[in-house]
Amino acid sequence: MTLPQLQNLVVIDQDLIDENHGVYYDKRTVEDLLNYGLILLDKPPGPTSHETVAWAKRILKIPKIGHSGTLDPQVSGVLPLGLGEATKALGVLLLGPKEYYGLGRLHSLPSKEKLYGVLNQFKGEIFQKPPQRSSVLRQTRTRHIYELEVVEQKERLLLLRVLCEAGTYIRKLFYDIGEILGPGATMIELRRSRVYQFNESQKLITLHELADAYAEWKEKGDDSKLRKMILPIEYALTEIKSVVIRDSAVDALCHGAQLAIPGILQISPNLSKGDLVGIYTQKGEVVALAESLMSEAEIKDATKGYAFVTKRIIMAPNTYPKNWRTKPKQKDQ
Repeated sequence: MTLPQLQNLVVIDQDLIDENHGVYYDKRTVEDLLNYGLILLDKPPGPTSHETVAWAKRILKIPKIGHSGTLDPQVSGVLPLGLGEATKALGVLLLGPKEYYGLGRLHSLPSKEKLYGVLNQFKGEIFQKPPQRSSVLRQTRTRHIYELEVVEQKERLLLLRVLCEAGTYIRKLFYDIGEILGPGATMIELRRSRVYQFNESQKLITLHELADAYAEWKEKGDDSKLRKMILPIEYALTEIKSVVIRDSAVDALCHGAQLAIPGILQISPNLSKGDLVGIYTQKGEVVALAESLMSEAEIKDATKGYAFVTKRIIMAPNTYPKNWRTKPKQKDQ
């Protein structure tokens, strides 16, 4: 099965695949997935995001796990976890929208016309100052509310669905709506239902299910449940453009080199200068995140020069053999 982002690419050149190094992204062992995997966790209300990550580390017995987007202790819902080297790719998920279902209590009962009129004022670009207990600097900033929908109302109880830019504070949104209405409003409960392309229609994993699957793998040698719970990290990058490179260019990138024209085999159509891209091996393994220095047309016409500047290396060095040369040191005169 081909990754969505690697379908219908523009072919620049062709090359043989080195079957002796690397591994096809969908053929990784559980051990490999524990270093290049993604778990769509259903965070329970109660623990902080940091505590949830700490529990996941203890369950999977690995030293490095990161999450995409902090949830307050009492907030539940979608919390993507990156395992091992996969933590380096999670920043991409901050580029897309997030969806929440929030239950709040209005301090008075406004008319339907007034309520909907006020809610319409909070669609589009809004100004927000993070709450006092937030972990970021409390400066007024702009955030975008893409959709704001009343799901249900029962007297002063109001259930809202909010599709918004990452970094929007829903508790503060309820507070500000209440301020405009007059007497105020308080958020009671909140659940995150979507992070970029990941939502509740996919199977979310609880910590208990993760612990059971890990125990079954270790005690009985059955990894079937655990494999279904850990996605290849490449699925976190389906919404950005892609570049496939020669196997001989992989290790150079892993050691900090920039991607030049001769190393490119395929690119996404309509690639523009400044686009963020995922760089992949011919087996579909993500190597790095990079920014394009050229457009699709410029890459097709060029024979040399740097086409991409590396922003984040994801693959560990020496996964592929070294096929690049360093300049010999000049002797002192």
